[in-house]
Amino acid sequence: MSIRVLGLHHHAVRVAPSPLEIERARDFYADVLGLAVDPARVSNSGTPGHWLQAGEHGQIHLIGASGRRGDDPHGIDSTEPHVALAVADLAAARAELERRGIPFRVGGAARGPQSMQLFLRDPAGNLLELRQHEGPPAGRTAGEAGGYTRVKSAVMFADMRGFTRVSERLSPTQVVPLLNEYFDLLTGIAIDHGGTVFNMAGDGLMVGFGVPNEQADASQRAVDTAREMLARFGRLSADWKRRLDVETGLGIGINAGEVIAGHVGSAKFTSYTIVGDTVNVASRLSQRARAGEALFSSVVREDLDDEDDLALLELPALQLRGRAAPVQIYCLPAAERIDLREV
Repeated sequence: MSIRVLGLHHHAVRVAPSPLEIERARDFYADVLGLAVDPARVSNSGTPGHWLQAGEHGQIHLIGASGRRGDDPHGIDSTEPHVALAVADLAAARAELERRGIPFRVGGAARGPQSMQLFLRDPAGNLLELRQHEGPPAGRTAGEAGGYTRVKSAVMFADMRGFTRVSERLSPTQVVPLLNEYFDLLTGIAIDHGGTVFNMAGDGLMVGFGVPNEQADASQRAVDTAREMLARFGRLSADWKRRLDVETGLGIGINAGEVIAGHVGSAKFTSYTIVGDTVNVASRLSQRARAGEALFSSVVREDLDDEDDLALLELPALQLRGRAAPVQIYCLPAAERIDLREV
């Protein structure tokens, strides 16, 4: 009988084991090829490297290693470049290899049955890996560890324009209360629309819709949130102008698509967050937006209710660094827009 292979699990690529070379390789696959980094790799001990999502199910694994391991009697080194296949029954596959007398090496067993891998060579000497097919649990794809999910989400970044100049002009005792007013306003609006606040740093805010709980109207919620934020921050900014003679504005970027959600960090600090190409594009759109406008991708536009009377402006496609195809964008402007982007 033959082993039943259900699909390609990942392709492993070897890189130099230094932290610098590993990060350079990750940046190439993420920035040049646009692959999303899978944070599940953070929880995996042992050989350094990264996992990157290549399509709906397959991955590319970067393995930080050099030389050859000499601890296997058959000369099988699991850190070599190899192709990993997902099989229907790993125990049956192992029994079949034993029946045929094909040498193999067992890896990952210490992390539990679901992590076990079988490494073997084909007649040409190429290294292959077999591992248990994980099935299609909701929100997860092959290669994910427990605690991480892949979900469809709308991601929003909101950023205050002119904040650096405000910080230079005012004392810390004046700046901090302004930031508190700003974040209190924006987080309140986001939460009222069902958003999850993931990060507040400096004068920036990241919000996810449809995560951790699914929302069929995630994009609509994000755009409604942006519209209310622009209107209400416009009034707050006008008040600051009257009281303190400072000029500020709000720029927003929104994108929708698949994200990876989970706890990311180290043994000393971790936080629940979202990562992936969808998040990166939303961040880039926020950086591009002028004060008083929200920019969002065509993916978001396609999700919106056509009956909603939005005064949208279709803008020329935006070429983002590291992406082969430009991103079609739309603008939701406030009544007044000023270019306060800080360079």
